[in-house]
Amino acid sequence: MKPPSVAVLLPCYNEAQTIVEVVRDFRNALPNATVYVYDNSSTDDSAALAAQAGAVVRGEPMRGKGYVMRSMFRDIEADCYVLADADDTYPAGAAPAMVNAVLDQRADMVVGDRLSSTYFTENKRRFHSGGNVLVRKLVNGFFGGEVSDIMTGYRAFSYSFVKSFPVLSTGFEIETEMTIFALENHLRVTSLPVEYRDRPEGSESKLSTVKDGLRVLRTIAKLFKDYRPMLFFNLLATICFVIGLFLGTPVVVEYFQTGLVPRFPSLFAAFFCLLAAMQLVVAGLILDTQGRTRRQGFEMAVNQLSSFRTFVVETSPDAAPARPGKEPAPASQD
Repeated sequence: MKPPSVAVLLPCYNEAQTIVEVVRDFRNALPNATVYVYDNSSTDDSAALAAQAGAVVRGEPMRGKGYVMRSMFRDIEADCYVLADADDTYPAGAAPAMVNAVLDQRADMVVGDRLSSTYFTENKRRFHSGGNVLVRKLVNGFFGGEVSDIMTGYRAFSYSFVKSFPVLSTGFEIETEMTIFALENHLRVTSLPVEYRDRPEGSESKLSTVKDGLRVLRTIAKLFKDYRPMLFFNLLATICFVIGLFLGTPVVVEYFQTGLVPRFPSLFAAFFCLLAAMQLVVAGLILDTQGRTRRQGFEMAVNQLSSFRTFVVETSPDAAPARPGKEPAPASQD
């Protein structure tokens, strides 16, 4: 039987300074894997240098890491996927252990954990360390996880994860979206501490601390609403209910004392706040029921995907499974 296929995925935008070393490092660490570089409309020689280093180079014209990830996940067929940045900040030597966790230990997503290693001493960008810790606390708190590094760009995935994950983000918030998706659908997530090294001198980060940080926080809030509608709308309902009580209680007390209602604006405001609270609770109930139906559909889709892949492997043991028109990940670069 043909050995499991492994694909290394490297999103790339203007990484001419580091791309050759990154491709070579991963080819050495995973000699039987195929290294894919998806060039995101670079203005330097990143694509040509990656091809010379032995990578399969493809282009994604729509600017943004989320768009690149969507193309990678749709196009490439493999048993295990390793995702890394092309800026030479992650050690390729950790990749075999991450692949082993997917193929042998059946993890759906392996997180390359920087925060338990050298990130806080190596990272030189202001506010990034605090931002990573904040995002970790928010995601784990809202979604009941224990993921040690939410925003790491170094991960490994199973086939079922890649083919069932709906890429909605367009930028660097994609890592947060993948983590929340895995937690919400009770997928097997494990962490592996990896050393982190800062970008080499002269290499510039594409991540905007403020702009992308706000996008990550907005993504957390949006997915919290989508995946936890009952809790989300109950929190809003509680706020409206408290405001309604604050505005309405003095009016009611004054009415019982004097028989008069001199503050009609406060009474109307209180009434509408209490009405909004009831409507928010009903909305939460409806969306929670729809979410349960969606989760049931997801489980059925994953089961069908796994059954189909098992059938293909059993009936075609000498051929790597592939969809029509899609190129499977070759077993070797040589």
